[in-house]
Amino acid sequence: MSKIESLLVTGGTGSFGRAFIRHLLSAHPSIRRIVVFSRDELKQFEMQQEPEFQSRRLRFFIGDIRERDRLRRALEGVDTVVHAAALKQVPAAEQNPMEAIKTNVLGAQNLIEAALDSDVRRVVALSTDKAAAPINLYGATKLCSDKLFTAANQMRGARDLRFSVVRYGNVMGSRGSVIPFFLKARERGELPITHPEMTRFNITLEEGVALVMRALETMWGGEIFVPKIPSYRILDVAEAIAPGARKTIVGVRPGEKIHEEMITEADALHTFDLGDRYAILPSLASYTHDEFAAHFNAKKAPEGFNYRSDQNPHFLSVEELRELIQTHIDPLFEVR
Repeated sequence: MSKIESLLVTGGTGSFGRAFIRHLLSAHPSIRRIVVFSRDELKQFEMQQEPEFQSRRLRFFIGDIRERDRLRRALEGVDTVVHAAALKQVPAAEQNPMEAIKTNVLGAQNLIEAALDSDVRRVVALSTDKAAAPINLYGATKLCSDKLFTAANQMRGARDLRFSVVRYGNVMGSRGSVIPFFLKARERGELPITHPEMTRFNITLEEGVALVMRALETMWGGEIFVPKIPSYRILDVAEAIAPGARKTIVGVRPGEKIHEEMITEADALHTFDLGDRYAILPSLASYTHDEFAAHFNAKKAPEGFNYRSDQNPHFLSVEELRELIQTHIDPLFEVR
């Protein structure tokens, strides 16, 4: 792709946004301008106080992706967008469905239209494993968002503009995720377990950042990129964090799956193995699947293939989970 000169991150003050911007500042000095777009002035203020984010290359821009005009203003002079803004708490989306739709669906369309009206050349949107065969509203809104971004390539006309999606599992240590929750709960000596057989995909923030950068470098437009990442068993997470704690089964929460899925059997018809990741290709594109496969030396997924957390060939062991917690969440972590 052409060189990135100015990049905007929606949801730039969130867990991913901060990690991604930190990476850009340290590893990509050629990017002259990085726009942090978010609606929370306090988070922007707090981010600006941190030494690692005190850079003349950063521009903090208060705005909401629900406001198309504000997005258009923010995209002036921007050539690349990473879309990380979303309402992502499953219970909150179930209780406030229209709010999730306004941000995750209408906000996605606002960004697409603003990009079409500007000089943006590349847009990568973050998705979630919950968008595959969704059973909750959050997953349904993200599936809809994925469809909007992949279909947007059919509206670009002669513009040098491409839209793609990255879809991955639970980010280790992100706000509201299970590991920080268990780390707090162990102080009480009791861990609430939703279901003893529950499994999840796992990815670190650094791996998520690398996936997005790889997508920006290689995207043809319309792909949904899915990384090959390990799974964990919820009981192994509990054992890694608090082996002596009492475990109480509390039941699956509304809208929650026992196992997560990132590629369904229906997706497999358009899925190619790129080695380190998969790409679900659009049924309508300016290129053929054969052209894509030949360029990337990619292999077509076998018939009936799917990618589920409980059928993953790579599961994290209890010791591997402890090492990851110490490396990526709490360097002072100790088993007790």
